Amino acid sequence: MLVFLLHRFSGLLEQVESHSSGDSRVFLTARIALASVTSFLMAILLGPMAIRWLQSRFRERVDSASERLNEIQANKNATPTMGGLFVVAAVVVAVLLWGDLTSRYVQLGLFAALGFSSLGAVDDWIKLSTTRNGLGIRQKLVVQLILGLMIGWVLYYEHVDHPHGLELIWPFGDYGVWLGGGFVLWAVLVIVGSSNAVNLTDGLDGLAGGCTIFAGAAFVALTYLAGHMVMAEYLSIPYIAGAGELSVVVGALVGAVLGFLWFNCYPAQVFMGDTGALAVGAILGLAALVTRQEVLLVIVGGVFVIETLSVILQVGWFRLTGRRLIACSPLHNHFLFQGQHEIKIVVRFWIGSALLAIVGVASLKIH
Repeated sequence: MLVFLLHRFSGLLEQVESHSSGDSRVFLTARIALASVTSFLMAILLGPMAIRWLQSRFRERVDSASERLNEIQANKNATPTMGGLFVVAAVVVAVLLWGDLTSRYVQLGLFAALGFSSLGAVDDWIKLSTTRNGLGIRQKLVVQLILGLMIGWVLYYEHVDHPHGLELIWPFGDYGVWLGGGFVLWAVLVIVGSSNAVNLTDGLDGLAGGCTIFAGAAFVALTYLAGHMVMAEYLSIPYIAGAGELSVVVGALVGAVLGFLWFNCYPAQVFMGDTGALAVGAILGLAALVTRQEVLLVIVGGVFVIETLSVILQVGWFRLTGRRLIACSPLHNHFLFQGQHEIKIVVRFWIGSALLAIVGVASLKIH
């Protein structure tokens, strides 16, 4: 909205152009901050009303395959869920106010947020209003693949003319692997994988939210730097014209999740649900693809990766040996089974996420 108005009144635009930075003509740094603050305030202000509304309609049903886990988390029964609705709403409003809506990357950010959130909302609704445990795995995966494919095709045509736009970049050196048309399938894998990874991590009060804030903050910086010609050249990372605009979307995500964490910290007043978790992961995956920093996403989002690997290894090991590798997957449940308090587990995972975010960003200058 702000960008539209400034372009509409070209005289005002000319006055502010000389003070702008990066590849944006209209105060990109300020708009990132404004988007973050706006989404945070919206989440804080909408939170109590949204929680009351969710309380009367959508309450968590603790019903996992593990009886012991159900006993440990019995106190979470009837907690309002689908809180991702007001997280995504805060992101969308903030982006509409402060983002450049003519930017293809901003459009993709909004599409990822709304598309994956809608899928998660349907899954949550089925889970809460019927005896089924949400959408079937195949149904859910097919929709994720379709959404990821749509984003991948658009990104392919946006990046095809960039010198490094279709390369898989290795951050510890100046080389990459050219993907060509395979970029589309790679994009699907990254977005679907990231979306599901955040969803798997969302199992304890504040866990996914806190890790998202650290990973998201890192990608606010990465998207901004990738869209800044001078800084991109200095750091020897691919310069992607217009990528800086996506930092408004990611900044709005960080602000919204920070506001959501106000209500989601232990003991949680509301859960994010698939409605929020799938959208959060999709936006992080999109940011990695736009900046060509998928390898850094593995580092920065290391907690999400480890949680996902714990599930894959647990299932694989059980099928091979008939025994469990850890007490219960994802990994955070293993520590619950060991008797550790939920707050201790969450804070330690936050610390790990913060350190990984620092390592990820710092690795940009290791050549």
